[in-house]
Amino acid sequence: MYVSHFRAIALAGTNPESGTPAEGRLISGEPQFQTWNIEEAEGGVYAGIWESTPGKWRIEYDEWEFCHILSGVSVIAEDGGEARTVRAGDSFVLRPGFKGTWEVVETTRKEYVVRV
Repeated sequence: MYVSHFRAIALAGTNPESGTPAEGRLISGEPQFQTWNIEEAEGGVYAGIWESTPGKWRIEYDEWEFCHILSGVSVIAEDGGEARTVRAGDSFVLRPGFKGTWEVVETTRKEYVVRV
């Protein structure tokens, strides 16, 4: 029996999980998250699509994450560093130890790959 090792990152056939910022991390707004976790592999690797409505909250990363912005505008500010505006077409990595804020200015959708 043939098993494909190709997996498209697409919303079709995947039910999203809904969420909000973790308790105590919300700074402003009422952001609502939708996460389509498309792939979950051994070793703590995840890939999918995440979307948030406007708002601002604190973030802290213990994991490594690659992000590619599909739509919208967000501002990511690292504690003690500069704020970076990201929009459709931008790609970046957030490394373990990153602490700061994520502000969704316009509803933002991203593709992600996380390694725990």
